[in-house]
Amino acid sequence: MKILVMGLSGSGKTTLADELQRVSRFPRINADKVRAEYNDWDFSNEGRLRQARRLKKLSEEYARSITDFIAPTEEIRKIFKADITIWMDTVSKSKYEDTDKVFEIPTTYDYRVTTKNVKKWALLIYKNAINSDKYVKKVIL
Repeated sequence: MKILVMGLSGSGKTTLADELQRVSRFPRINADKVRAEYNDWDFSNEGRLRQARRLKKLSEEYARSITDFIAPTEEIRKIFKADITIWMDTVSKSKYEDTDKVFEIPTTYDYRVTTKNVKKWALLIYKNAINSDKYVKKVIL
């Protein structure tokens, strides 16, 4: 099971992913740490696609994993191919104008988080999706 926590910079992706990891004990992959490890700070379209493929490959090394990254376009989200997508919809713009310009509002997601109450959301998502035998697509407003 691949879980994607996505949204603009500053939306709380890392904080929610940390809390989800704490309650689920799933391995976690953070896009910024991966970029640092590969020393790859290319944010061109090709650089973003390369990062999505890299994160997909890393996440598939585990039966279950949580990956947090901006995933700004539908194409990138399709490449990553998450089983559960959590959209952190808590900010309308980030500190990165180039990312804001390419960011596409997701058309499909399982959870839409609109507040930064990560303990609440992590527990709710864990109980309703991750810890169940089958998960039902939910929208959290």
